[in-house]
Amino acid sequence: MNLFENIGLNSLLVTTIKRLGFEMPTPIQKKSIPYIIKGRDVIGESATGSGKTLAFGCGIIENTVFRHGLQALVLTPTRELAEQVKEDLKKLSYKQNLTIIAVYGGVAIGPQIRDLSKAEVVVATPGRLLDHLQRGTVNLSKVKILVLDEADRMFDMGFIDDVEKIIRASQKKRQTLFFSATITSRVNDLANSYMNSPVKVSGVKMVDPSKLKQVYYDVERNMKLSLLTHLLRHEKSGLVMVFCNTRRNTDFVVNTLRVNDIDAIAIHGGLTQSKRTKTIDLFNKAKMTVLVCTDVAARGLHVENVSHVYNYELPKDPKDYVHRIGRTARAGEEGKVINLLSSDDHESFTKILRGYSDFSIENVKTPFLQRIRTARIEVVRSSIRRGFSRRGPPRRGFPRRQR
Repeated sequence: MNLFENIGLNSLLVTTIKRLGFEMPTPIQKKSIPYIIKGRDVIGESATGSGKTLAFGCGIIENTVFRHGLQALVLTPTRELAEQVKEDLKKLSYKQNLTIIAVYGGVAIGPQIRDLSKAEVVVATPGRLLDHLQRGTVNLSKVKILVLDEADRMFDMGFIDDVEKIIRASQKKRQTLFFSATITSRVNDLANSYMNSPVKVSGVKMVDPSKLKQVYYDVERNMKLSLLTHLLRHEKSGLVMVFCNTRRNTDFVVNTLRVNDIDAIAIHGGLTQSKRTKTIDLFNKAKMTVLVCTDVAARGLHVENVSHVYNYELPKDPKDYVHRIGRTARAGEEGKVINLLSSDDHESFTKILRGYSDFSIENVKTPFLQRIRTARIEVVRSSIRRGFSRRGPPRRGFPRRQR
């Protein structure tokens, strides 16, 4: 028996969920779906990858009527997440003929204006949706379900003013759902302003601590790339994510790995939407097995089968460390987190250890490292222009080789 039958879903949704291969609801789904189906406002806290989209998606699909205008709105912090949620909702609406679209910046606005006139469900980033509101090309008067996905990330990325304008533009008699990996005081304040007696539910983390190994290396900053290259060559791994803190370092790391014959690909907010979509597709299909990224890939994006997470740089906020490592050791699989620490990372590392005292992060002796070639600055700039190119203009002497 499919256990989704026991949490109040209609038979068509249960059949669709079964067709998608899900037999048992995750904790966040089991706790939130009964309230969502009843029309209650819900604040849901659960880790990335725990099934939040299916949870609020069930409420959207069950309560949206074909050809009755825009009835459901999902706000997401990133373009990638908007696309992903749209695709998940389309799968969940199997045979119901609903028009579900994604609206975000970085692409032409004309096709979105056309599609908005026919959509029953819209998944959008705040900035572009607010643009449509100001143009008068979207009507929120019939929206009866409003979802804020990755709510805490909206604050982190500075979108909250836009979010509040959008909430105020929608009808007051609606169901409001907030979902996030962490429910902060700021999220609670937002809920108090715009939600009606919300139910708070929490799901356990999907990362299995018993299957997650965390280690760190103490290394000089100018030897980090040598160590990363060495480990990528010698660690037995599947898909690998390498996190950096800035776009510039992401480009430099990915190009240095390529110079040293490691097939790597980059994703960060400075790339066009088409390149970001292509990158995720290549990585998910294992055509490129090393993804070098900023925290744009730490949350929300649908990435499976990651065996190793490398922190080339530790994040300043310990919560971002938790989101990063949550990309591995999921669904019963083993995973490994490797932290490369130089003096620049020690303060952040201390914050992580203080904030998460239950973490066991083992110190590993740095192996003998051979000198590697580093990417030329012209290669980095050229690669940004061409997306996936591996060659660039002649070297002009910066940055220097690692010693």
